Amino acid sequence: MGAELVTVSTDTEFVHLAWQREEKELAAVKYKMGADPTGKLSRLFGVYDEASGLALRGTFIVAPDGTLFNSEINFYNMGRNIDELMRKFKANLYLARKTNEGCPSKWKDEGDATLRPGPEMVGRVHEALNP
Repeated sequence: MGAELVTVSTDTEFVHLAWQREEKELAAVKYKMGADPTGKLSRLFGVYDEASGLALRGTFIVAPDGTLFNSEINFYNMGRNIDELMRKFKANLYLARKTNEGCPSKWKDEGDATLRPGPEMVGRVHEALNP
């Protein structure tokens, strides 16, 4: 899809290595894992918690030109759903091409129903999605 996935945490690269060696859920990980032990990048993205010295769980979809397409911040113990992340990623790619459309919450892939935002859509989203 022309994207690069990078994870970043306040752990060191040695902690990442240990996680990848020991945690079976990470056994097949092929993406880059960035270390941010000083919290500099976490502060830049607004997810660093000064009180604990940890970073909240942030997910950011950033275009190659640096435009932030999507962000989501969760508390430390909240897992993320890769299917929902991929839905948002694909929706952002689609909407970058189709700027006059909107992807509803159940949109999953090109070809699914979209909306055309405007005054006539107010209060009629259900009808537009369920003809």
